[in-house]
Amino acid sequence: MDMLAGKIKTTSQNLDSAMNPTDMLDRQIRLTARDVTVHYGTKQALHGISIDIPDRAVTAFIGPSGCGKSTFLRCINRMNDTIEGAKVGGTIKLDGEDIYSPDLDVVELRARIGMVFQKPNPFPKSIYDNVAYGPRIHGLARNKSDLDEIVVSSLRKAGLFEEVKDRLQEPGTGLSGGQQQRLCIARAIAVGPEVILMDEPCSALDPIATAVIEELIDELRENYTIVIVTHSMQQAARVSQRTAFFHLGHLIEQGPTEDIFTNPVNKQTQDYIMGRIG
Repeated sequence: MDMLAGKIKTTSQNLDSAMNPTDMLDRQIRLTARDVTVHYGTKQALHGISIDIPDRAVTAFIGPSGCGKSTFLRCINRMNDTIEGAKVGGTIKLDGEDIYSPDLDVVELRARIGMVFQKPNPFPKSIYDNVAYGPRIHGLARNKSDLDEIVVSSLRKAGLFEEVKDRLQEPGTGLSGGQQQRLCIARAIAVGPEVILMDEPCSALDPIATAVIEELIDELRENYTIVIVTHSMQQAARVSQRTAFFHLGHLIEQGPTEDIFTNPVNKQTQDYIMGRIG
């Protein structure tokens, strides 16, 4: 606990001076979830999840394997729609708009809420075409010059441009694991999302690549709402301003990251952080 507390204090020093973690919910709330449930057939995976996710901050979901973190993450951009037998209840709103409204365009929603998966999954295309794919299908570029600008800007924001600027026509699959993950982040950024969801984005990476991605996440939060699922409490401590602890499909506790790790209210949270459950 003391080691994590030290990491938290170091992390909190990196926050904007106007962004005290305890005041995080005074910022604009980008996403709200109320009483969200998920059933896969007869099995209930989530039980009444309610949470507010603030704009331009990183919210980390922690908890043991199979506790519902990724299931809830997939609710936020309706990825569970693709799973046969999945049924989502409750409400999730993006900027006050119900994302499960029958009038909502799911393709447009997934442009507004980008997703980065556990394992880097670049398309079998060139580096350029990986990033250009979304802007093309969404009609975001009027001409080749506009598309070039989006690709370069997205690669810069993902911290990858300088490493690949001389080989944009080479396959994205030829990059290293960490570079592939940053390419996937650039691909998500390219369509101008408001929210970026990250499902264990560093679990397949080595420590050096993980450090690069974590630094990138800290930079991206200045312009995006980020939600990250992680099994690593140390990573949650390093990159997030708010943390939510899930266990057995329930949201046990949520709050400023420093409070969750150094002074949790719920005994289950304390037991997980101390390694007694999980």
